[in-house]
Amino acid sequence: MKLKRSFISTALAVTLSFGGAALLTATSSYAYDETSTAQINVDAQHVILKGYDAVSYFLGKPVEGDKRFSAEYDGAVYYFASADHLKTFQSAPAHYAPQFGGYCAMGTALGKKLDVDPSQYKVVDGKLYLNVNADVFKKWSEDVPGNIAKANVNWPLIKDKAPNSL
Repeated sequence: MKLKRSFISTALAVTLSFGGAALLTATSSYAYDETSTAQINVDAQHVILKGYDAVSYFLGKPVEGDKRFSAEYDGAVYYFASADHLKTFQSAPAHYAPQFGGYCAMGTALGKKLDVDPSQYKVVDGKLYLNVNADVFKKWSEDVPGNIAKANVNWPLIKDKAPNSL
């Protein structure tokens, strides 16, 4: 048990030192409410994904949405690039919604709720995962299945907590 704890502590320290400065830069560039206990990562107007079109991620290239084509789902407002993307989303919103409420997948794997850079993403098994910045995305990509598994364990434990309390 001590060996396992030591390994986890070492892995966390390496991961945080690897991307610690980048994490600070990214979180200040993409400000979010660190005191909110919301399960979804939205701005003051409840817009998720920094206004990017959720459907576009599944087509291979994220694009910014247009507020003329918007929909609400699970407490968040989604913007879309076209009426067609809006209809597509409305047909299966849970499919297009980002995992972990739109918080950083690697952060969730580490027990944190971090903001995201909407350009740092990957669709895995039909699910959208986002990361806080390119360095963290690179680290997350080294073990996608393992990091998803860790995040799936951590998410129920942290989803109702404020980021600054973790």
